[in-house]
Amino acid sequence: MPVYRDEAVVLRTHKLGEADRIVTMLTRQHGKVRAVAKGVRRTASKFGSRLEPFMVADVQLYEGRSLDIITQAESIGAYGASIADDYASYTAANAMVETADKLTEAEGSLQQYLLLVGALRSLSRREHGASLTLDSYLLRALSMAGWAPSFLDCARCGAPGPHLAIVVQLGGVVCDDCAPQGAPRLDKKTVDLLGALLSGDWVHAEEASETTRSKASGVVAAYTQWHLERGLRSLQHVSREHE
Repeated sequence: MPVYRDEAVVLRTHKLGEADRIVTMLTRQHGKVRAVAKGVRRTASKFGSRLEPFMVADVQLYEGRSLDIITQAESIGAYGASIADDYASYTAANAMVETADKLTEAEGSLQQYLLLVGALRSLSRREHGASLTLDSYLLRALSMAGWAPSFLDCARCGAPGPHLAIVVQLGGVVCDDCAPQGAPRLDKKTVDLLGALLSGDWVHAEEASETTRSKASGVVAAYTQWHLERGLRSLQHVSREHE
């Protein structure tokens, strides 16, 4: 059977039998892969800890009839323990991997892989607040999937911004002519924060107040839930205590 190697980030795992586990991974080159890790639930397993959620590993697999088999796993990014030690980071990471799982349902993407690995690394190192990191990841992941929001020009007609009316179903902010009656309006600081999160402008993002961050998080959550048809179960558990 053909053997192949790839870098992979573990999205989720499921028990299989008494000692095995099914591991769902987003790989660098082969997209999303579901594979069996044999014996990893035994205490003597050498690579079971390398195949936990949020871990990044160099894996060797061989193709099986229904599921591939993981034969080796070497750690590249041991982010799991550090993320699990902090509740806000842990809940944010769960929302990230669930998003990646849904966005790569049909086929993988190198951009999605690199974005997820970078976000998990940032969480593990506490580079930015967990909530800010999650919101930036969600906006950028959706953009890569073809649902780029607009937080400057009108998302419907393209009229030059800035605009403050927000309609997630239309793709972001809209001008007064395009805004449905009763459309919610944001303050300029919140719109600016959303733009900073989308572009990865951390200097401006971290200057935002707790109130502004909370408003932006609400918009990001609504935008994400709208575009992911089945929604994100893990998003309701995310800690939104803004740093």
